[in-house]
Parts: sequence; structure tokens; C-alpha cells
Amino acid sequence: MSCNCTIVVAIFIVIILGAGHAVTGARVGAMMIRQPSSSSAQMFREAPAFWNGAECAADGGGRVDIAMTLDANYLRGTMAAVLSILQHTACPESMVFHFLTAEVDDHGLVAALRASFPSLDLRVYRFDPSRVRDRISRSVRQELDQPLNYARVYLADTLPADVRRVTYLDSDVIVVDDIRTLAFVDLAGHVLAAPEYCHANFSNYFTDAFWSHLALNGTFRGRRPCYFNTGVMVMDFVKWRAGGYTRRVEEWMAVQKRRRIYHLGSLPPFLLVFAGHIRAVDHRWNQHGLGGDNVEGRCRGLHPGPISLLHWSGKGKPWLRLDTRRPCSVDYLWAPYDLYRYSSPVIEEW
Repeated sequence: MSCNCTIVVAIFIVIILGAGHAVTGARVGAMMIRQPSSSSAQMFREAPAFWNGAECAADGGGRVDIAMTLDANYLRGTMAAVLSILQHTACPESMVFHFLTAEVDDHGLVAALRASFPSLDLRVYRFDPSRVRDRISRSVRQELDQPLNYARVYLADTLPADVRRVTYLDSDVIVVDDIRTLAFVDLAGHVLAAPEYCHANFSNYFTDAFWSHLALNGTFRGRRPCYFNTGVMVMDFVKWRAGGYTRRVEEWMAVQKRRRIYHLGSLPPFLLVFAGHIRAVDHRWNQHGLGGDNVEGRCRGLHPGPISLLHWSGKGKPWLRLDTRRPCSVDYLWAPYDLYRYSSPVIEEW
């Protein structure tokens, strides 16, 4: 059977499953994005129960606040990420999950989380898309233009004042180490901590209009800016709030609306404010780019070295590639954490 026919068959199977299990979907190219319906709670299996180890009793466990976004198209990824965190930490009962959602009716999404993780300490906050919609400029990929992609800018303003430090994670990650190691990293007085990649060509993240404007590119004067990925960050909310960093990021978004100084959604304004001023952590905490590039999402292999967190940043998402039976080899590392009930047990690699 030709490749095109195989894709058609795969999509047909997804549609049939949707009809039988109350799943709605939208086609994106050759892929079907499932959008959980009101029966979301029945779409996912219940995860095993996880309890604190003996070492947690000795030090009180140390509460870890984790922030993520909650979206119908990424719910399957969120489920897998939460499971991986709980499975690999010694203190799962010490995890507190904060979810930001732009959904007007999020009851189905929250119900699904609670059904799969009955003991999970989770809090849900409504993120108003109108707060950022007029600030967003078109980027290279439509998904990057969604208001919820900018919710990370407003975390410190949205979460309660008693939340002083947060580990922010994208929904397309899998954690294979104890998240506490990252969450409790010494920030050394910085607002943010994240893996830093100084070998990357930093100039590629901004347009010629930016680099040719001395007043704009002068923002990097006196610092050594390096690329970091905003999908994995430890954030000091006390310093963020005191320094008015939400306003600082918004100011660069306003410049972008006038001058078109970058192309990649919510990442560049973070770089403009923080690059060269973050606490760098080990690269093992963000093995990013597993989703390929932002245009075609071609397969990529793992970078050499130890791994604590896998991140499918880029266009390709593992659950979509697995469903269309065209996974990349790294997607098999995500599959064991998939709680979706209707996943196919037979997968062909292309």
C-alpha cells in the first residue's frame, strides 16, 4: 500500500474511533488532533497511586509547585508529563500542580485529570486570552500564536501570592529523573533558571531589523546572551513580581508589533529580557527539539549525554506521530507514559 493510502487509512481509523468513543477532532495536514469532549474522563486510564518515600518524612517532603497550561489539544501530553513526574520523584505527594487554561468550560479537562490522578493536588486558574491577544504577532507556526502559549509570561500575576517559586513545564515533556533536583536548584539571586545553550547561533532568533537598530540591539550590551528554551524554567516569583518582569516582557511584545524584530512566538521576548541573566542548569534538564523543526517537524535523535527531561519542542508531537503510525524513534520513549485508552498497541516505524 502506498504511503498516501496508509495515511488515509490511519486517519479513517482515528475518525471511526472518535465516533465510537465521543472524540471530536480537527485535521491538520495528514494528522488528526483529538479534542476531548465532555466524556474526557473516560478517555484516559487511571494512573497508579504514588506515595512519598521514607526520605520525604525526614525533610518534610519540600513542596514543589509545578505550573503547566491545560488545553484540549495537548491534554494527552499533559497527562503523560504528570505521570512521568509522579513516577520518578521520591516525593510525589509533595507535588502541587497549577494549571492555566483558556477554556471557557474546562470541566471536561479537569475531570479527566482528576479521574486519572485522584490524589493529585491540582489547582486550576482561568487565563483570559484577551489579556494578550492584541499583543501577539504572527509567527512561523500557528500553534505558537495561541494566547495560552503566552500564559507563562503571566504566571506570577495569576498564581497566589504564597507561591514563591515555580517550575514551569511545557505539556510535551517527559521527566525521567526526580523533578526536585531541578525545582530546588540554587538560583544564585537570578529570576530564572534553565539550561543555557551558548553554542547556538543567537542572532538567528531575531530579524535584520533588530540587529540593524542600535537602540534595540543595545539591550544586550554588557551581557553575554545565550539561547535558552522557555519550555522548562524555574522561576522566582518574588523577584519577578518585585522587578515588574511581566511589564518588561510586554514592552518587547509591543516593539514586535511595530517593527517585526523576531519570528518565534513567546520565546524571543524572554530572551530579550533574560538572556545572559539566568542561572544556567545542566543540559540534561531539557533534551529539547525532539519534535523537529517548527516547519516540517522532521525526526531528530537524542543529543549525547545524560538525560533527565525529554522535550518534544518543535512541530512534531509524539502522540500525533504515533497515532498516524509514523513515529520517530524517540517517540517510543514517550509512549510508556501515554494514558490514552485508545492508543494502538501496534506501531509501525517509517
